Amino acid sequence: MSDDLAKLIGTCRRAVVFTGAGISTESGIPDFRSPGGYWSKNRVIYFDEFVRSRDARVEAWTRLFDGRAALKAATPNAGHRAVARLVEQGKVTEVITQNIDGLHQAAGVPAAQVIEVHGNATYAKCLACGLRHEFDDIEPAFKVTREPPSCRACKGIVKSATISFGQPMPEAEMERASDAAFECDLFLAIGSSLVVYPAAGLPIAAKRHGAKLVILNRDPTELDHLADLVVNAEIGPTLAKVVGVN
Repeated sequence: MSDDLAKLIGTCRRAVVFTGAGISTESGIPDFRSPGGYWSKNRVIYFDEFVRSRDARVEAWTRLFDGRAALKAATPNAGHRAVARLVEQGKVTEVITQNIDGLHQAAGVPAAQVIEVHGNATYAKCLACGLRHEFDDIEPAFKVTREPPSCRACKGIVKSATISFGQPMPEAEMERASDAAFECDLFLAIGSSLVVYPAAGLPIAAKRHGAKLVILNRDPTELDHLADLVVNAEIGPTLAKVVGVN
């Protein structure tokens, strides 16, 4: 399987990588949706509840700051480094990710080539004016006052820059991701269960536009029947062997 994957990468002209939680679990970041994952232990706070309810915002910020240490401590693994190497070599033009951890950028992928369709959990944004807010600036006051942060510029509601349940998908990022899927000749779906739409529609779109589809995931997915190659294996070791990184 590794030889087949290496051959497809070696002969492609323009590859796109699409990653899900599976590539980051090897860095110690838990899968949100698996049994025992985050959403099996915490109730879902939908976007409209976050906006209308101060109590929901307090709960969301408490969770975020309580769990922030684990995210800050996570570092890229061999899978992230292999993807970064493929970008550096010019084989991969864009990295589309469902992950919110920023580990592709930390591994060396230029931010301009990372398309975060579910946002980013390493900073916050104002929902009204879009101003970026750093957690280090927000956390001390919240822990003292328990008052949800508001925008320093317009006093609007501030939220982690992730896409919550019920929140519209980011239009610009989804448009870029769709364009990348249409233009590639190899689509590498890595570490994703491929059940969360609309993002999971991207490999289908790439296949329909003539790209080869590779699915690398520890477990089978619902789109395996569409793939030109399916590799059910640990992601980091598999990509490290194919690309030649530690």
